[in-house]
Amino acid sequence: MAHAGQTIEGHGGFGLKLLRTAAETDGEVLDMEARYSGDGVYPPEHFHPSQAERFEVLEGTVKAIVGGEERTYGRGDVFEIPAGTPHQMTGATPARVNWQVRPALRTAEFFEGLYGTGPDSASELGAEFLERYADEFRLA
Repeated sequence: MAHAGQTIEGHGGFGLKLLRTAAETDGEVLDMEARYSGDGVYPPEHFHPSQAERFEVLEGTVKAIVGGEERTYGRGDVFEIPAGTPHQMTGATPARVNWQVRPALRTAEFFEGLYGTGPDSASELGAEFLERYADEFRLA
């Protein structure tokens, strides 16, 4: 189960440190620190049906495509992505970002499965995994 202080290692140098989870905030927010390698590779375009996201760039530079418009953000910049808005984000340089998702729902568990292994992982379940987390994540 996801918990504050947990680190989730993704692909290509991407990583998440969970600062406050649904359990700590009564479901209000998932607060994370994301680390980007700066490879500039975007994840698939996606959206969150009922969750808004807030990002604050702590170090480096990130690029985001939000609603079809590409923007670049540097240290100290804050931007938000409303629920239901298609988007993609990546590190233009090595970067650290504070990332908040409201409400938290099961987003931490989604990332555990997406980057984890075993019977509940995305690599094992494919489309079934995405269906399981359709309230948190959908491909655009």
